[in-house]
Amino acid sequence: MGTFNSSSDRAFFLVGFSDWPHLELVFFVTISIFYSLTLFGNSSIIALSRLDLRLQTPMYFFLCHLSFLDLCYTTSTVPQLLINLHGLDRTISYERCVAQLLIFLALASTECVLLGVMAFDRYAAVCRPLHYTTIMHPQLCHTLAISSWVGGLVNSLTQTGLMMAMPLCGYRLNHFFCEMPIFLKLACEETKRTEAKMFVARTIVLVCPAALILGSYAHITRAVLKVKSTAGRRKAFGTCGSHILVVSLFYGSAIYTYLQPTHTYSESEGKFVALFYTIVTPMLNPLIYTLRNKDVKGALWKVLGRGTDSE
Repeated sequence: MGTFNSSSDRAFFLVGFSDWPHLELVFFVTISIFYSLTLFGNSSIIALSRLDLRLQTPMYFFLCHLSFLDLCYTTSTVPQLLINLHGLDRTISYERCVAQLLIFLALASTECVLLGVMAFDRYAAVCRPLHYTTIMHPQLCHTLAISSWVGGLVNSLTQTGLMMAMPLCGYRLNHFFCEMPIFLKLACEETKRTEAKMFVARTIVLVCPAALILGSYAHITRAVLKVKSTAGRRKAFGTCGSHILVVSLFYGSAIYTYLQPTHTYSESEGKFVALFYTIVTPMLNPLIYTLRNKDVKGALWKVLGRGTDSE
């Protein structure tokens, strides 16, 4: 199969779901629908947050970042997957593959950190309501958002740099996009040291925000249980429950993929698990955050009402 690295002109062959040819059409139609809903839902949240003053709060500021992140995040992989499923071209050059890996890791890492930031925001809103506006002032919100993006980029550059230093044997990637565990499977040399360094980076990005989220919601649960009003409890749990659902879907699938040893990683299972954090979660985020949200519904009707009046 040969050995090649960054100086090689050879391309990778993305296997995708070609092992299940009878499912490719089903996947193509389903993923196209999910991708369209992702683009529409996340774009709508960004537009509504800009148009309605009631949504210009820290919670929706971070939600806008999450929506924009999901738009970029899913676009970094889905178009390539649709081309692959259509059977038009299953190859990708080394340079494009590395670029996709770098962008995907940066966006995924940013989302890990951002979800932790959003948990802290909910902690401040529920546990420190009288001081919420003081704690979550605009300067801190912008600092936390920028830190999420910078932290994600640094993690991606670190892991991608380690990967590019490894000589690779073969060109067949048993996946639908360029993902780190698959590259480690192609390494020609011992990867224990490289994996150890990557594991440290992944632990920081995955485990630290997850610990912050668990700690925040432990305090939130304790605070909510002290509320005497049943309606107040329901509202607090409803708001935070959506965040917990997003976190469970995203972190569960990401931890399965990135915090297990390479020799135990199943390529076939990995492809299906990857569908959750690359396609399903970005599509569900707008629904989960807005399905029972009166502010968003009010903003939507307000915008639609304006449109009707103008006609």
